[in-house]
Amino acid sequence: MNIRQILIACAVLVAAASCNDTDQAAFTSLPEGIKFIDAIHIDSSVNPADDFYTYAGGNWMKNTEIPASESRWGSFNLLGEFNKNALKQICEEASANPGSKNSASQMVGDLFASGMDTAAIDAAGFTPIKEELAKIESLQSPEDLMNHLAYLTTQGMNPLFSFYVSVDEKNVTQYIGGLWQGGLGLPDRDYYLKNQYREKEIRKKYMMHINQMYNLTNKSTGEGALNLGKKVLDFETKLAQASMARVDMRDPYKTYNKMSVAALDTFKLPISWAAFFEKVNAPNQDSIVVGQPAFFTTLSEMIATASMEEWKNYLAWHTLSNYAPYLSQDFDQENFSFYGKVLSGQKEQKERWKRVLSVVDGAVGHQMGKMYTDKYFTESAKKRMKELVDNLQETFAERIENLDWMSADTKVKAKEKLSTFIKKIGYPDKWKSYDGLEIVRDSYVQNIKNSNVFDYNFMVSKLGKEIDKTEWGMTPPTVNAYYNPSYNEIVFPAGILQYPFFSMEADDAAIYGAIGGVIGHEMTHGFDDQGSQYAADGNLKNWWTEDDKTKFEAKTKMVKEQFDNLTFFGKNVNGALTLGENIADLGGVTIAYAAYKKTEEGKKNEKLDGFTGDQRFFLSWAQVWRQNIREEEAAQRLVTDPHSPGVHRCNGPLSNFEPFYKAFNVTEDNKMWKPETERAVIW
Repeated sequence: MNIRQILIACAVLVAAASCNDTDQAAFTSLPEGIKFIDAIHIDSSVNPADDFYTYAGGNWMKNTEIPASESRWGSFNLLGEFNKNALKQICEEASANPGSKNSASQMVGDLFASGMDTAAIDAAGFTPIKEELAKIESLQSPEDLMNHLAYLTTQGMNPLFSFYVSVDEKNVTQYIGGLWQGGLGLPDRDYYLKNQYREKEIRKKYMMHINQMYNLTNKSTGEGALNLGKKVLDFETKLAQASMARVDMRDPYKTYNKMSVAALDTFKLPISWAAFFEKVNAPNQDSIVVGQPAFFTTLSEMIATASMEEWKNYLAWHTLSNYAPYLSQDFDQENFSFYGKVLSGQKEQKERWKRVLSVVDGAVGHQMGKMYTDKYFTESAKKRMKELVDNLQETFAERIENLDWMSADTKVKAKEKLSTFIKKIGYPDKWKSYDGLEIVRDSYVQNIKNSNVFDYNFMVSKLGKEIDKTEWGMTPPTVNAYYNPSYNEIVFPAGILQYPFFSMEADDAAIYGAIGGVIGHEMTHGFDDQGSQYAADGNLKNWWTEDDKTKFEAKTKMVKEQFDNLTFFGKNVNGALTLGENIADLGGVTIAYAAYKKTEEGKKNEKLDGFTGDQRFFLSWAQVWRQNIREEEAAQRLVTDPHSPGVHRCNGPLSNFEPFYKAFNVTEDNKMWKPETERAVIW
C-alpha cells in the first residue's frame, strides 16, 4: 500500500486451531473438536458486568503462554499459524516443482528456496551489499548525495523520505506523486525526543546496535571505535525534531499540501526537484503533494550543512539495517537482537521459514494468493460473506435514517456514500501481473532487490494512467481487512474468513459477533473522524452541514476522552491516536448487533450451550480480542499503534452499548457501567 493511501486496517486478527486437512471444506469449517464459543475459556470467577474481557477469555489467557518467538499471542496469531502452515506447504511444493520460467510456481518456489538456503546466504556474508556500501563511500559532494538518493528511490529504498504515487485525494480521477517524511531507525519520533528512562535506555542500546552492526562489516574494528551509533543517533534526532507527530498525521488536510514542482524548490536541494523527479523515472510532473513541509525544510537545511562524513555514516547504517534480515546469520541475529528483543521483547527469533514466507508474500503475494485461494477458499464462503456484508450495509442505512442528531440533508449524503461502497471479498477479480520481475534461485538478496525495483516501477508507471479500482492493498492470505477512503471500498481477504471470525457451520450469533463486527468496523471507518472527511466519490471534501459536523465532533470527543482515561501496563492509551479505530469498534459492534437481531435466530434469542443468542454474540466479539502481550511490545504499541489494546477494544465499546447491559445484567454497581449521559453513541 502506498503511504498516502489511508487504508484504515482492522486488526481484529483471529484465532484458529491447527488443522491438517487441506481441502476447501476444512478451511471454512470448524476444526475437529473445536466449538466456535467454548465455555472452557471463560473465567467464571470474574463478573462479566465488571470485566467482560477477562470473564470471556480469562482461562484462555491464564493457560496460554506467549511463544518465545512472539511478542504477543492471541486469537489472530493462532489463525495466522493456520495460514502460515498452509502457505508453507504451497511454497515447498512450488520449490520442489517450480515449473516454467516466470510462472507463479517458479516465482514462489524459487524465492522461497533462495530464502531457505542458509548455507549460501551465510557463505556470502555481506558481499551482496558491498557494492551498495562502496557507492556510499564514494560520495564526494551534495550533488553526489542527491544523485544517490535518487538512485536509492528507484531501488525501492527510502532512507530519508519517500517518493510515492497514489490517488490524488482531492481529485480521485488521477494519480499524483507525493513526498513523505522518513529517515528514522527507531519506531517513532518520541523515541528520540522523550527523556523518560525507557526511551533513554533504548537510545543507548540503539547506538550499541549500530556500532555492532558496523563492526560486522570490519572485524578488525573494535566495538564503537568510530562511535557510528552516536553520530547516527544525533543525525536522526534532527530528523525526529522536524517530523510531524502521528496524531497530527491523522488529519488528512494537514498532510495534503499540493505544490507545483517549481514551488518545491523552496526546499532547496543541490539539484532542482524537477531534475530529481526525472532521475526517479517520474519526469514532467506538474504538482506534488508534500505530506510534511516542515520536515522537508529541515531536510534541505541538513543537506546544505551536514558534512559528507555524516551523510555517509547515516546512509551506510540504513543500508546495513535494511538488508540485515536477508544477509548472513550474524547480521540477521544482530538485527533481531535489537528490533526483536529490545523493542518488542521477543525471546527467540521466528522460525526462518516464517520469515521467508513473509518476504514471499510481500514480493509475489498475489501469485501465492492465487494458489492459496484455489486450494482453500470456497465460492459458498464468498457467497455467505456477501450476504453478511449486504445485511450490515442495509442495517447501517436504516440506522443512519433513524439518527436523531443528523439532519435530513446530511443523511442523504451519508446513505449515498454507504450505498456506493465497493465490496471486495476473498480475492481480486483481476490478478496482479508480475511480468518483468525476475526471481532467481541462487541469490536471496538479489531477489529482494529485484522485487523492490519491480514494485517501484509498477508504482510510478501509474502516473498518467486511469485509476485502477480493481487493485487490492492486501494479499488474499492476509488475516486482516481494510477500508480505503479514496476508493470508498471495504476489503476482506480470504485469510480472515476462518474460525473464530467465520465458519459455515456456526450459529448467527457467533458469526455476527465476530466477522460481523469486522464488517461493521470497516464500514464505520468510512464514517469515523478521518473517513467522514471523504465524500461518496472518494474525494477529500466536506459533505456535512456545519451543525451536523459540530454534533458529530462532540460525539467523537466523548470517545477520545473515554480512551484517554484508560491505561495499559500503567500507561495511558492515546485517545487521539486511536480515535478512528475506537469509533470503528463502537460502530462495528453496534451495526453487527442490529443486523444480527434481524435474523431469525436473533429474533428468537434462544439459548445454546447455556447462553442466550445475545450473550453468544458478545462472547464471540470478546474472543476475537483475547491476547497475552509482552510489556515491551505493549509499550511500543501505545506509542505507534492506532489500535487500542485488546482489553479496551473489547470492553470499551461494550461499556457504551445498552444491549450488552441487558444481556449481562450490568447495573450501576458494576465496573462496566457508565451513566447514560457518558455513553458514546454515534452510529
